[in-house]
Amino acid sequence: MAASGAMTLSFPASRTNAYTGSPLDRAGHHREDAEWIAAALASPDTLFAPVWRARSLMRGVEQGAPEGVLLGGEASLGLREAGGPWAFLGLWDQKPVFAIDVSHEDRPPVSEDAGSFTDLRAVAGLLPPGEASVLAHARGMMHWRVKHKFCGICGTVMEARSAGHAMSCPGCGAQHFPRTDPAVIMLVVRGDHCLLGHSVRFPQKMYSTLAGFVEPGESLEEAVRREVMEEAGIAVGLVAYHSSQPWPFPSSIMLGFYGEGLTEDITIDHDELQDARWFSRAELRDPQGFGLPRADSIARRLIEDWMNA
Repeated sequence: MAASGAMTLSFPASRTNAYTGSPLDRAGHHREDAEWIAAALASPDTLFAPVWRARSLMRGVEQGAPEGVLLGGEASLGLREAGGPWAFLGLWDQKPVFAIDVSHEDRPPVSEDAGSFTDLRAVAGLLPPGEASVLAHARGMMHWRVKHKFCGICGTVMEARSAGHAMSCPGCGAQHFPRTDPAVIMLVVRGDHCLLGHSVRFPQKMYSTLAGFVEPGESLEEAVRREVMEEAGIAVGLVAYHSSQPWPFPSSIMLGFYGEGLTEDITIDHDELQDARWFSRAELRDPQGFGLPRADSIARRLIEDWMNA
């Protein structure tokens, strides 16, 4: 393998990542307007994105042409009456959009004609970009609402505030807000090769970019270098940003980077990886005996943009 030498890490994003490009105006100024929110919740024009046990409502899945389903008018009455956690997401073409969780119901309170509840990750690459973004937004907010019922300081049952975007503790007065965990995901390149690993969590024979969560007191560039060194024993020099991707499964944002590989010999952390290898562009264009990440992932975007540069 040729040494990296003077290299560029400029591989611009070829297209937007899945779950980005939301059509919503988040309209944060309405969140503290209780009268406006109450009127919106009661309006037949309002749309609801239901979440049932981490799944989103869709139709056309079996036909291979999935569409996200938002319910309004009479079709949403069962959702409103179910009394689950909710949050105001924003305005779509001036119509209020709310997420609502109905996981406490044994069966989702929607008609069978409306569609079926499906794992968003299974079909996100087939959904129109705006729909995937709204459904991901709803899923992330409802995960937080369902999992944060009690104050982490004193244990008191909390009360929802700011149209579902904050939880207030009546016991100690603490305020809690939705959490997003930053994770770096990086393609390390050296000459005409890039570093991919096979994680213990991956499907058989799939190789992908390395990734890991940012630790307290750590810059993004430092996190890239640390994670690559820990998982594969490769020293990284230059680090260049590529793009980001919301990943509310349940509460992350993926921050994509390219990294300059300064060393070549791989030392694997077997708690994280089963294998790691350097792959050439030619190998990636015609994979033999291995697979690449799913098409809706930022990992795949990092690989493709480098491969086609």
